[in-house]
Amino acid sequence: MKQLNVLGICGSTRKGNSEYLLDQAIQSANEAAPDVVKCTNYSVRGKKFGPCIACGKCGENSGECIIKDDFQQLRDLWIDADVIIYSVPVYHMGMPGQLKCFIDRLGNSTFGRYKGLYEPGFEKLPKLLKVVGSIAQGVHICSGQEHTLTDLINHALLMQCIPVAGDMWQSYIGGGGWTSNDVDRNALKKQIDANQYDAQVAVQSAKDVGRRAVEIALMLRNGAAAMENELKKDASYKPFLDRVEDHS
Repeated sequence: MKQLNVLGICGSTRKGNSEYLLDQAIQSANEAAPDVVKCTNYSVRGKKFGPCIACGKCGENSGECIIKDDFQQLRDLWIDADVIIYSVPVYHMGMPGQLKCFIDRLGNSTFGRYKGLYEPGFEKLPKLLKVVGSIAQGVHICSGQEHTLTDLINHALLMQCIPVAGDMWQSYIGGGGWTSNDVDRNALKKQIDANQYDAQVAVQSAKDVGRRAVEIALMLRNGAAAMENELKKDASYKPFLDRVEDHS
């Protein structure tokens, strides 16, 4: 049976609540199709991601960024994944800078990577059709969780991927949570152990995102098999079809 690669990306600079929610989502993703799913976790903690300097070299070098840091490793994992689940803390009503630097560089380098699929002057990002689920948590109840989730959804759309939420009512546009004003890095775990309701909702939303992401990815794969001959006529689907084939 073909393997489904699930990549969990923790955007937190510390080991704590975001990683805890990501673990819940990844566990749920694995349980959705245990004979198919292969899960990989990645954390930006301790990594270096320089900002994009808009030099344009990745457009000339088949997508290779001239800045050599931890970007290349995560880029390769991202390109190979069928499902990507982000779990991030809210920093200043948005995602942490390390992850934003990665996303900025990913967009430009991916354009350069695939521009050869098209005639000069008609280059564009192909339809990568990865399923992207997002989780955001903060200390306070209204501290930017939905803003951060929207940023990650926009990222998914720009990368020609499929954003997915969990289930109503716990998850409108992604998994969200707060730590009830507790700044401890293990606040959610402690609150789950104490049967606190808001923490239970956050965990449930994360689990729903993980499960739904795998379900949609499997539907996309089955759709690719059913429409393979038609999709091969459009170069924009080549990276998606190649990935499905590579994971056989």
